[in-house]
Amino acid sequence: MTPKVGQRVKLAVELAWTGQLTVVTESPEEPGDVVGYLALAAGTEGTVEEVNDDRQESQEVREYVRLKSLLDDFGHQMPPGSRAQLEEQIAALEPAWTAYQEGQIPVRVRVRLDNGFVLRDTAGDVFVAV
Repeated sequence: MTPKVGQRVKLAVELAWTGQLTVVTESPEEPGDVVGYLALAAGTEGTVEEVNDDRQESQEVREYVRLKSLLDDFGHQMPPGSRAQLEEQIAALEPAWTAYQEGQIPVRVRVRLDNGFVLRDTAGDVFVAV
């Protein structure tokens, strides 16, 4: 799933915070008392507020996307020879596109959960669409 801003999602896994939960004190130099442990259950729902997609596309991937769009939009109007040539070019670039899709870096998201918590810079693959 590629998340989009405004999309409703839910946690696909349980998340646990590995740090310490402490009481906030008036003096930032003095840590407060440790008060517990935080875990978010799988199925907790929220809304995607931000999506950061830092994947780098190669020239072959960009060309595949461009040619595939051209074929999808205007292929039915092309002469048979031109259409066949375009399909051959797309087929030659398809391995680069497949490798890009399979090896993609997970998208990072900011999600505001319904319980008020905000998960920032979280891998998008820990969420599923609602």
